[in-house]
Amino acid sequence: MRIPEIVLVTKSQCHLCEAARDVVGRVASDAGLGWEERSIDDDPALHDRFAEEVPVVLVDGVQRDFWRINEARLRRTVEAARRG
Repeated sequence: MRIPEIVLVTKSQCHLCEAARDVVGRVASDAGLGWEERSIDDDPALHDRFAEEVPVVLVDGVQRDFWRINEARLRRTVEAARRG
């Protein structure tokens, strides 16, 4: 099985980002994977790309969900990415 890269794009003072952290953390932990958080506050390129959609989940660099992160969909996406 391959190891997918999971990235959560967030910004400061974002209540949806807090909920997204919980979802991504649960899914990644259950799959035995790590994940990374990147803030649009610290990265102009991310800000330009995702400012209106935060939080955003990327799996292997592909946007998979935004705003309210769907846990079941993220689980399916991560498992599919693990299978290649």
